[in-house]
Amino acid sequence: MNNKWSKLNLSGFVVILIFDLFDLSLRQVQTQPLTHIAQAYQEEETVLQEYRKHVEERAVTGIPPKPLNAEQVADLVELIKNPPKGEETFLLDLLSERVPPGVDEAAYVKAGFLSAIAKGEETCTLISQQKAISLLGNMHGGYNIATLVELLDDDALAPLAAVELKHTLLMFDAYHDVEERHKAGNQHATDIITSWAEGEWFTSRKLMADKITYSVFKVTGETNTDDLSPAPDAWSRPDIPLHALAAYKMPREGLEPEEPGVKGPMTQIEAVKSKGYPVAFVGDVVGTGSSRKSATNSVLWFFGEDLPGVPNKRGGGVCIGGKVAPSFFQYNGRCRCARF
Repeated sequence: MNNKWSKLNLSGFVVILIFDLFDLSLRQVQTQPLTHIAQAYQEEETVLQEYRKHVEERAVTGIPPKPLNAEQVADLVELIKNPPKGEETFLLDLLSERVPPGVDEAAYVKAGFLSAIAKGEETCTLISQQKAISLLGNMHGGYNIATLVELLDDDALAPLAAVELKHTLLMFDAYHDVEERHKAGNQHATDIITSWAEGEWFTSRKLMADKITYSVFKVTGETNTDDLSPAPDAWSRPDIPLHALAAYKMPREGLEPEEPGVKGPMTQIEAVKSKGYPVAFVGDVVGTGSSRKSATNSVLWFFGEDLPGVPNKRGGGVCIGGKVAPSFFQYNGRCRCARF
């Protein structure tokens, strides 16, 4: 009798133990995904909060945020895959406009993500294959090229890839990949080479108007490259908007630096811009001294135009000088520079 009850009690203990373990496992299964979701949401909020804080800090000095680095682009990709509600447009704008093009490490991450979508290896609710190809085309060469060339073999997507490659000049050795397809009878490759030969990348641009009205930012005397890109501020040259703040930081006739020796005449520059016309930079003698691309970057930053898909760099603009140093004239290839 005692043995019988002992067996029953032991049996009941085993059953209870099994159910306890099952209940514990069930609770773990139920709570772990919720924990992961909460952590992911918190991480998303932190990434966006940190970026917006950076934007606010830079805005205090009147300059845009830095371009995204590789780590930030990796975080951005994860956010785009699972976008927080209401942030969709903002996230796509960051991917399109705030990632350096070419062979920057951040561009590598961007190109890898978009290439996977374009090839159908990955899907994304915010970015279609067609949109991915368009975004790749706006990277201006570098890590985007291999995918666009490869897509010339895809009957459905080749026309879109061809459109993007027609205005891409930085092909380097990938030109031969397009040429091989042309020789093999790929009509899209033939169309691309014909477009390059006819200079459609240039002729398709909007014509200059017969008359353009400019306001003038006039600097008397000689402007050397150290005036526009001071040697003591060389550390900030990669950050064009920040470095440009030091242009004309030393007092001189007609110019009043906001903080002598530190920050140039930003108020005067903004006053000229506020008149509503594009601004021409005019100097008696411009660009003498050592050869510095950073000096032309400062001029372009103040008086140029934003470049789609190229954060914190500008092109266009007008520079006029009684005398313009040859190297400065050459470096201003992205600016209309004239000597009189």
